[in-house]
Amino acid sequence: MYRMYRLFLIAWIAATASAAAPPAWVERSNRNAKILLDVQARFAPEAAARTGVEGIDREVVDLKARFLERNREATRKAIGMLHEKLDAETDVRVRQDLEILIRAAELDVKESVLSEKYTLPYFDVTRFAFGGIRGLLDDQIAADRRPAALVRLRRYAGMEDGYAPLAKLAEERIRERLSQPGLLAPFKGEIEKSLADSQFLLDGIEPLFRKFGVDGYEEPLAKLKTQIAAYHDFVRREILPKSRTDFRLPEELYALSLEQYGNDMPPAALAQRARGAFLEIQGQMQEIAGQVAREREWSFTGYRDVIRELKKKQLVGDAILPHYKQRLAQIEEIVRRENLVTLPGRPARIRIASEAESAAMPAPNMRPPRLLGNTGESGEFVLPLNVPDTSGRMKSFDDFTFEAASWTLTAHEARPGHEMQFASIVERGVSTARAVFAFNSTNVEGWGLYAEAVIKPFLPAEGQLIALQHRLLRAARAFLDPELQLGRITPEEAKRVLMEDVVMSDAMATQEVERYTFRAPGQAPSYYYGYTKLMELRQEAEKAMAGKFDAKRFHDFVLAQGLVPPSLLRAAVFEEFVPQAGGAAGR
Repeated sequence: MYRMYRLFLIAWIAATASAAAPPAWVERSNRNAKILLDVQARFAPEAAARTGVEGIDREVVDLKARFLERNREATRKAIGMLHEKLDAETDVRVRQDLEILIRAAELDVKESVLSEKYTLPYFDVTRFAFGGIRGLLDDQIAADRRPAALVRLRRYAGMEDGYAPLAKLAEERIRERLSQPGLLAPFKGEIEKSLADSQFLLDGIEPLFRKFGVDGYEEPLAKLKTQIAAYHDFVRREILPKSRTDFRLPEELYALSLEQYGNDMPPAALAQRARGAFLEIQGQMQEIAGQVAREREWSFTGYRDVIRELKKKQLVGDAILPHYKQRLAQIEEIVRRENLVTLPGRPARIRIASEAESAAMPAPNMRPPRLLGNTGESGEFVLPLNVPDTSGRMKSFDDFTFEAASWTLTAHEARPGHEMQFASIVERGVSTARAVFAFNSTNVEGWGLYAEAVIKPFLPAEGQLIALQHRLLRAARAFLDPELQLGRITPEEAKRVLMEDVVMSDAMATQEVERYTFRAPGQAPSYYYGYTKLMELRQEAEKAMAGKFDAKRFHDFVLAQGLVPPSLLRAAVFEEFVPQAGGAAGR
């Protein structure tokens, strides 16, 4: 469900340094946001704790009877309270935040209603349990919080009074709906991938308890494994035979998903625009590929052949992490030299993902610490080197471990991309509404792709080529995802485009198609859509400022707004940034 994916994302949004005291309007807005945070803390405490809500580390997700209905009741009550505050509020910024909060809550309710209307639920119990434990057993979590992971584990296993096993609750919630006619069963590929990933995730739990010296995990972990095995038997016996082979969502659900991720274009129009961009980017790639080939005296000049040749220079083992750290330093030097954006004074963190983390998140990602109550924790750029397939074997990437790729990937995930974006949330005193409940994948991932474009002109030719390759991937996502859901292409054809035209590895192309079909349908187009919205905004601002545009000031201003949707960002640029520099306002 989108709700769970969104909560997962919210849980990872955080900053990297302590913030100064927020302005009075932010404090007032944050009190309003607490109304929704309290609902989240009640029904999804693992996510709320990662966001920074205190005092709930021992609590676990509520999957008891009527949990969706009870969640909707609590959320609707919160919406009513927020409307009352909106009626009485006069500060424009606080009113905007209240509208953000109300909108986020209304979308959650709508998603819950539609999911219950159309689909038979399915719960990836292992993934959820691993995430709950991993959220507390981490180098940057305070030592006095880590013992709560054992309490969570015991509660997942049903070993404390008042707590039934998580796997048992999941089975009960599915059985309640099994006999209801007309519901869409889970997609077969989703179940098979869930079952295949399970062992990697389970195997990742014990090392966490050992690493952080939390004793007493053996019995509850053994019970949890037994319970999950029984749950998987139920899934294989009663759910997998009923699973559907058609991954497509009902039109109403897919439209909602696009909306929640920040995309307001109809799917067909989005795909048409992205296909045009795809061809344009291919032309740019061909030109730069020829330059790379001439510099290296290669006989071939096609961009596909050039990228395949660049991929042959793979970084291996212990050489990977030092290379990425060196690449980060080189990018930071470019940022300073070209006055692109204000860099933080502290270092960014990069590390290699474990096998369990690779199964949980099978793509490079930024793993920031909590947003609320941050005490100086740093974000982490996490790089998976392998991903599990449906047979339970690990498959290798070659997409991120060659030298030319490290430029744009580091720019996207670290600096000036997500690491700086998330850090700015706390460092600049952004309200909780704009940091958490305005979370918009279009704006978040749009900034990451925009950051790649900002760095690209200053890279060597091979780095520019791979930057365009990654932009090509984002354009591909923007038509493959909707066209798959519209039934215009098959998963096999989508994978062919990714492997042959984008030049992705089999492992990368496979996880991409999984993203479009069942991991997060509707999310993938947000990268390219958000990028185009930012580029259009910049071009409008440059025109309005008539030669007074300053890229560094513009980028600092955009980051200072938090994770707001494009409409609010545009309003801020033309109501504050442009007038301050003497440009035309009110566009």
